[in-house]
Amino acid sequence: NMRTMSPTANLVLLSFLFSFVIFAVYLTLHRVMFSLGTFQNVSVPVNGTVHAVVSRIPADVSFLTLQFHTHHRNVTLSYTPIPLYGSSVTAADAGLLSTLTLSQTTVSWFLKTPDGSSAAGVGVILPYTSADPVPGACNQEFPLEIDPNIYLQYNLFETTITFAPANIGYGRGESPPACDVDTDSSTRWRLVYELYQYFLPEGDLSEQSLISSLERAANVQNMQDNGRKVVSLSSHDRTQFSFSSLPGQGVIFSVIVRDPVLNTSASYIPVHTYACSFNSTLDGCSDLGRVSSKVFFTVMGLAGLFVCFVGHRFFKCELFCMGFCFMAFIFFVLITTTTTLEYDIRLALTALMGVVGGVAMVMSWWRFGSVMACVLVVGLILGFLISSIAFFTPLGDIPIFHNDVVFWVVFACIMVFVPLFFIRWPREGNIITCGVVGGYAVVLAVNAYTYTSLSYITLDVLKRLLNHNFSRAFISVPLQDIDFIMITVWVVLGVSGIVMQLYREKSRPFFPPSPYVMWKQERERRKTNVLDPSHHKPSLSARILGRIRQLTQRTEPAGETTPLLF
Repeated sequence: NMRTMSPTANLVLLSFLFSFVIFAVYLTLHRVMFSLGTFQNVSVPVNGTVHAVVSRIPADVSFLTLQFHTHHRNVTLSYTPIPLYGSSVTAADAGLLSTLTLSQTTVSWFLKTPDGSSAAGVGVILPYTSADPVPGACNQEFPLEIDPNIYLQYNLFETTITFAPANIGYGRGESPPACDVDTDSSTRWRLVYELYQYFLPEGDLSEQSLISSLERAANVQNMQDNGRKVVSLSSHDRTQFSFSSLPGQGVIFSVIVRDPVLNTSASYIPVHTYACSFNSTLDGCSDLGRVSSKVFFTVMGLAGLFVCFVGHRFFKCELFCMGFCFMAFIFFVLITTTTTLEYDIRLALTALMGVVGGVAMVMSWWRFGSVMACVLVVGLILGFLISSIAFFTPLGDIPIFHNDVVFWVVFACIMVFVPLFFIRWPREGNIITCGVVGGYAVVLAVNAYTYTSLSYITLDVLKRLLNHNFSRAFISVPLQDIDFIMITVWVVLGVSGIVMQLYREKSRPFFPPSPYVMWKQERERRKTNVLDPSHHKPSLSARILGRIRQLTQRTEPAGETTPLLF
């Protein structure tokens, strides 16, 4: 009974038990030797632990970083055989930093999975000298004392990364410089941080593609050569940034810290995301394309193709399609912000309200005959698309447009300017809208079946409407082969549709007359023109009643029906 034993005996017993556990763990270790700067494929067995070892470390190396990456499974990296709080990290992209003593030539780490399952990934150990900055050495937020990891969170709208501040380099056996005592150029406040993105091939969710991409982004030089620098910031800026989520698109984020005085740099542990879950049975990475979305956007694409080439010729059909888009967009924003309905239900209600909007627009033109009012709505749709394209470019990442007021004022000005510009040329403006908007509808239809970044032209604006925190996100997306193909298709469809309609309509009236207005004019003409035979015709109600009497009353014979012979 441990309660009746002396404290010394209890300590001895606990030490024995701990030693036994350590010994049992060592029996399950799988030793893997690493070489500095060389990628190593590593497999973690079921209920096993990998002992990662690197030896013959040069004397000029002051610290090492070990990074290990898997496709989507979490792994635990630790300094000890048994992971402890403050000495281990668990993630799909995990890393540890080890500082070296004066005579140290060997370093080891331990790798396992949290649930005891098997996992496979790739790891690399990178060496740094005393002149290089130390990533995460001024950490005050995360459990590790020195934390070189980038912490990533995502949702439907945005992906957020956070990292700990770095410190200036120091030699083996030296005490690290103080983090927050002074702010002059001899302290860590002189350091500069650079955020990089590396986009994986579009639509490629394979592990092989990820591993080969990580090899191009693991260290400073590779990321500079292959990645895209998003922003540079000083040590006084926040170490948290947001990016637009791109579900199904693989992205690697990395942070490089630079010492401008010594002209040295070091890399944090790169982290990747697909903005979707491989473990979810609902809305997972393997089920991004919903059937309802495919049906909706396929019909929309076919309607867009029709509008692109003959929209102005069939004016009522064009008005219905434009009214559908206008009302559907507004209603989807309203129903998403005010309810928690499932996506399929929201999409069905959006389609229903879109039909109502299309019918309402056609009926307003039929009843009132106001072409300019209809063209104004059509022009607003073109203005919305042009404004969205403008902010889809690097213009949208300018810091001033992260302010919601500035963004929406500029966006609205561009959107309203377009229909005002075409007031002088309403027919040309309407035909241009048919070509541009119709071509983009075809692009959205293609996006329902294969990923293309062009869908984010309007999707980023929709995200900003639905999520108030999205304004701080960087909205850069990759343009790859499929995107350039779709841009070409969009341009060809738009230009050919505009040219064809301008040629066909050059000898026709600018716009077809309203049927109701024509009927009223015809009725007035009949009332005033006594020479018109239709003036002497009975009214429509009288003709209907007469026809009913003919069908319901029996005609009596009038006697002799045989013709008389003369």
